[in-house]
Amino acid sequence: MYVKKFGLSVIAISSMAVMAACGGNEEASGDNAANNAGENNAEEANEAADNNEGANSSADEDISGSVSIDGSGTVYPLMSRIAEQYMVEENPNVSVEVSRAGTSAGMQRYVEGETDFANASRNVRDEEIEEMEANGIENMEFPVALDGMTIVLHPDNDWATEMTVEEVESIFISGAISDDDTVMWSDINSDWPEEEINTYGPNENHGTYEFFIDELIDGQDLKDGTNLQQEYPTLVELVNDDENAIGFFGFGYYENNQDALGVVSIDFGEGNITPSLDTIDLEGDYAEYTREVFTNLNVDAARENPAVKDYARYVFEVADELAPETGFAPLPEEQLQEQIEEVEAIN
Repeated sequence: MYVKKFGLSVIAISSMAVMAACGGNEEASGDNAANNAGENNAEEANEAADNNEGANSSADEDISGSVSIDGSGTVYPLMSRIAEQYMVEENPNVSVEVSRAGTSAGMQRYVEGETDFANASRNVRDEEIEEMEANGIENMEFPVALDGMTIVLHPDNDWATEMTVEEVESIFISGAISDDDTVMWSDINSDWPEEEINTYGPNENHGTYEFFIDELIDGQDLKDGTNLQQEYPTLVELVNDDENAIGFFGFGYYENNQDALGVVSIDFGEGNITPSLDTIDLEGDYAEYTREVFTNLNVDAARENPAVKDYARYVFEVADELAPETGFAPLPEEQLQEQIEEVEAIN
């Protein structure tokens, strides 16, 4: 048994595929319908197969069954969109269930063998790898898209729309500005209101929380009183209700709620950069706040259940097209093609 990683060191929507509150078991199912046209005799069927050598694997192998996915709330809109399209356009005989318990909670289910995929907005941890090894789970970790950490404000906040990265992070770090963690806008800029800043973010179940803590503020504590939530829609509502709010989460939740949120344009040293599908890039202007997001594939499940392997292949076939629809920048086509080949090689 081994754990194999792919890629570099890195989904709300109205969907017939998946609907539920965050942390629930959002289920996506397709109609069970025959999708192979009848043939007059075996000889004609063989000729048809020869003439359609390029047909997709779902049609060729008459794949059916179910696929289970849990994990990242950040990745959820993308994976549920892919699941919807797969069941409607690719294979209605496969039911794909996508849940969003959060990266850490979803990974725990995965390492215990409860799901076929685990979506994550961070890399697999060493302790999770150890648990997989102990449980005999062979894992492949694949990047699926690029996300930009986005700092959001109340839509009426017109004073803090441009900040340096140091100013942004100091607001969230315990003790960075005030020993009692009472921070005023005027503490950041004397021209700003003498009003206390209220900080918001996803809770510890989410890889976005871990990325913010571990990668952006170097493991320092969040300031006391930071309002941490399990559900991203709740965070959107809280920030929208609080004129003195500032929060962080993935770009997709900002993009889909621009009428309810403001955004911070961040100066990383060479001028202010606003997160967008054009700036989110591991080597671009927003690189410091850009990360890969992942899905993890249980290799044994892919070997034993053709639906799991076929769905994995499909994810990387359409990720470049569907990522932008759900607030993600796509990975390079050649990288996605390599991942398709890795999936197809599973036997």
